[in-house]
Amino acid sequence: METFSLVSEVPPMLLCHDVYFTLKDSAPEKADELVAACKKYLTVQPGIVFFCCGKLVADLKRDVNDTAWDVSLHIVFESREAHDAYQEDPTHNKFIDECKVNWAKVRVFDAMVEKV
Repeated sequence: METFSLVSEVPPMLLCHDVYFTLKDSAPEKADELVAACKKYLTVQPGIVFFCCGKLVADLKRDVNDTAWDVSLHIVFESREAHDAYQEDPTHNKFIDECKVNWAKVRVFDAMVEKV
């Protein structure tokens, strides 16, 4: 006799943290410096399941492309709690303190996402 469960398994939700930096000085070497700082300071926190960062691809100019930024950062955390701990982590705060002088604008997009 087969038994069926009425409760389906709910996959764990991950927190996706995307940050877009517009720089005051957007010279290529300044963007490279920010990418290097992201890699140095923002990859060491517990709970990170995916990390990447990089510079705008300037020649992708479709009507839907938002090109009002210079450097992007993408981190996926295993949980909301891991994200919240990251926000208070000393290395995250050191990153902000050392890099914010060249930030003209910072846009943050956070979303709970399902791993498929």
